[in-house]
Amino acid sequence: MQTILAAEGRGVTNIPEARRAFGESDSAYVSRLAAGMSASGAQIAWLCVLPGPHVAFLIEAALDAGLHIVVEKPWQGSPRLTEALAAKAKSLRRVIAVHFEYCLLEEVQRWRRDFHPGKGLRFGGHFLLSRPDHMGISAMENLGSHLLAIREYAAAQSDVQEIRCGYEQPDERSVWLEKRNTRVAFLNLLENKEPIIQRFAAKVEESFETGDFPFDLEFALRVAKGIAALG
Repeated sequence: MQTILAAEGRGVTNIPEARRAFGESDSAYVSRLAAGMSASGAQIAWLCVLPGPHVAFLIEAALDAGLHIVVEKPWQGSPRLTEALAAKAKSLRRVIAVHFEYCLLEEVQRWRRDFHPGKGLRFGGHFLLSRPDHMGISAMENLGSHLLAIREYAAAQSDVQEIRCGYEQPDERSVWLEKRNTRVAFLNLLENKEPIIQRFAAKVEESFETGDFPFDLEFALRVAKGIAALG
């Protein structure tokens, strides 16, 4: 990620000692991180960390430092936490974006134009990886969040036909839409050669003036609820 952003001409720096120190209180941790983020001179804090309760503290610190924020998926915050963080960001006119980069594929954008909100359609997707799990997160939550984000963005009212996710299986990444048992759209995500991470970063920057971003915490919470509904 750092290499990609640097290649786009953006300055990138890391915050040292981002881990919580033993015995450090919540307020002291947030205050220390906020000071480090503020001193960096950055505009955006890209939180390239695994999900967990620590993410909320990082978001708090970034907001206190006056930064916009990018959070990696999947979002695991509760509805109450999501609402509180979103409200604080809005009051500060700061953007909290969740990194659902596949939604910026040209074909997914076309799906949104042609099929949104998706009523009467059926949505399906497979996200299978040949490698083992290195994150300790279930395949449905980790990989399925990409699939359900595409559905939420392009065809939120479609019925979920089939979602398959897994590790240590032949690589496959695909999504499709059906209407009356006929496939009306199909996308092989493995064939993607588009600069979607770069597009995502540019879209975050474009949202600074308005404070609105389509893939925000509320969007991520809806994706998480969709995953939970699948069991």
